[in-house]
Parts: sequence; structure tokens; C-alpha cells
Amino acid sequence: QVQLVESGGGLVQAGGSLRLSCAASGRTFSNYYMGWFRQAPGKEREFVAVISWNGGNTVYADSVKGRFTISRDNAKNTVYLQMNSLKPEDTALYKCARGRRPFVWPGRNEYDVWGLGTQVTVSS
Repeated sequence: QVQLVESGGGLVQAGGSLRLSCAASGRTFSNYYMGWFRQAPGKEREFVAVISWNGGNTVYADSVKGRFTISRDNAKNTVYLQMNSLKPEDTALYKCARGRRPFVWPGRNEYDVWGLGTQVTVSS
């Protein structure tokens, strides 16, 4: 019923920017907190950012604070991740995920629907 599809990844030089999009199907998108995660080869999946159901609150990983911005457009069923000042260590497969409970902040492992991801590669 619910499907998430990421887009916007690509190859960029260090210091550059990308904007990722996550398009969601379904009729209750606006009820859920949405998060971004990333996973680099040989590393565990890492939390990046989360945004509340109404877009009013956000939380970021320390590694991306000040550089990344998560936002959402509930009318378009889409969540975004604006990534600025990219570093080679940002290279990863970026995935969008839905919080498990409507209207509730999800914990790190409390996401139930995942996209397949979009690759971000930052060269130095």
C-alpha cells in the first residue's frame, strides 16, 4: 500500500550540493514522521535526519548539522533532503523511511517502510 521512491542522488564534488527527494504513495503520508538514513559500503546504516508529521520539528545527526536540511511537502507527498557542503564521507546510499506510528517520534529503529535508496557519491 505504501511505497517510497527516492531520487536526486548522483556524483558531486566535495563542497557541492544535492537535493534528494522521497516520493510517497498512500493517503496518510501527512500522519507520519519521515526520516533519512544512509549506508556506506562496509558500514552500518546511519541516521541522518527526521521531520515531524507536520514539518514543525526536525532532528539531525551531528555529522550533518548545519549542512543538511530536511523538509516536506505534504500536499505533494514528498520529503526532501537538501545537502550542502558535501564531503567525501557523505558518500552513501541514502534511503527514506516512514516512522512506525502516526504522529509519534520514531526511535532509531522504529521505521517500518523503506525506499530502495538513491546513491550519493562525493569526490574529493
